[in-house]
Amino acid sequence: MINIKTGVLSNHQTTVSLITRIVDVININSSLYIVFILNGVSITNNVWLLMATTVIVFHAISEMNSLYVSWRGETVRKEIGKLTLVWLLTLAVVVLTVNFVYSLNHVSSAMLIQWAGLTLMSFYFYRISIRLVLRELRRHGHNTRSVAIVGAGDLGVKISEQLLCSPWMGLKLRGFFDDNRSGEVVVNVDQEQTERIPVLGDCKDIVTSAKNSEFERIYIALPMRAEAKMLRIVDQLSDTTASVYLVPDIFMFELLHARSELLNGLPTISIFENPMDGANSLVKRLEDILLSTLILSLITIPMLVISLAVLLSSKGPIIFKQKRYGLDGRSIEVWKFRSMKVMENDDQVIQAKKNDSRLTSIGKFLRKTSLDELPQFINVLQGNMSIVGPRPHAVVHNEQYRTKIKGYMLRHKVKPGITGWAQVNGWRGETDTLEKMEKRVEFDLDYIRRWSLWFDLKIIVLTVFKGFINKNAY
Repeated sequence: MINIKTGVLSNHQTTVSLITRIVDVININSSLYIVFILNGVSITNNVWLLMATTVIVFHAISEMNSLYVSWRGETVRKEIGKLTLVWLLTLAVVVLTVNFVYSLNHVSSAMLIQWAGLTLMSFYFYRISIRLVLRELRRHGHNTRSVAIVGAGDLGVKISEQLLCSPWMGLKLRGFFDDNRSGEVVVNVDQEQTERIPVLGDCKDIVTSAKNSEFERIYIALPMRAEAKMLRIVDQLSDTTASVYLVPDIFMFELLHARSELLNGLPTISIFENPMDGANSLVKRLEDILLSTLILSLITIPMLVISLAVLLSSKGPIIFKQKRYGLDGRSIEVWKFRSMKVMENDDQVIQAKKNDSRLTSIGKFLRKTSLDELPQFINVLQGNMSIVGPRPHAVVHNEQYRTKIKGYMLRHKVKPGITGWAQVNGWRGETDTLEKMEKRVEFDLDYIRRWSLWFDLKIIVLTVFKGFINKNAY
């Protein structure tokens, strides 16, 4: 029996990664040194201690976020996005904690901002430069890897498409090996271009080719039902020097932020996962606290005016609290300015319709402009909601749609939001047909798959321009 050791799914550390670690240390310290020189401030022992502390924290957070891995198969945009996240988290930790240990009174906020910006620019410059150098080398045949794919089915074709449309990775696909196909496989490179990739032989031939050192990388892309065949091929390839990669056939599932994980050394792959985990959860929470605090400080007077208008327009409380599903399907209370004469919060919750008789004299205006949802920024500070996320539905509506729409409850893998990807794309307001709710859920799940801090900020900006007022909001 094979002994599965801790780290079996560890990311490969390349020479480039090692050099990058060293360059990052130089960038962090030299940027701070330049800022001090430009501002005419002397460098004290405490500043040297600040440099050392920052480097330690930066590398600790980098390890938590797998920053120093081989980025051959990833885009520079994704690498820079993760790098930015790590650096901002580092600054937050250092700035918030360092003054408790030693004094940095002579380091102004302006100098910290200069340091943050200069360091980021140096990070970007190095990584983009190394990418351009590697791309040019690979274009001339250097730093490339010869690749074969075992299995010419749907999964194998997916892999070949990724390889062909991303030549910057330096992975040269030579052909397929498959027991059931021969000749050539037509692969879509993009919408206009296709390539014919030869089937070089069957699954037995790949072993012979690998022993002759014809391929440096071999991707095994067989269906799950071919377990015995996979085990046999892997066993035979262990007698070669090729790097062998097993690609699990997880595309048969509707993936939601899938990733690999170790369970006390046992490799697992999550199919449905919350993207706001680990450092990402801290980023999301900091985003919510900072933005909701800022927004609440700006809307305090408007909220007081609306409160008075609600109080004078009809009898009842100013704030209506309705039970909704929150993170992981837990019950939460969502706050809204009361816009109706009734407060439905039980098994019969009827969605607001056009010219709804239940609306108060000011309620229609509040709902049309989304002003009734302003108290939800308090929910965000409480930690029950986020500024951006899938809109929360009444509990009775959740129970109704969870049996009708595939994957409906997966939208609760993240906190509900005041605004969301579905809302800025026009899917808000009354869902009087199943198709409308399906589209909303489709965009909600797309948001969870694509989540990033920058995606959140994009949605917030879009909300300002087209998310508040909508013809479907009654």
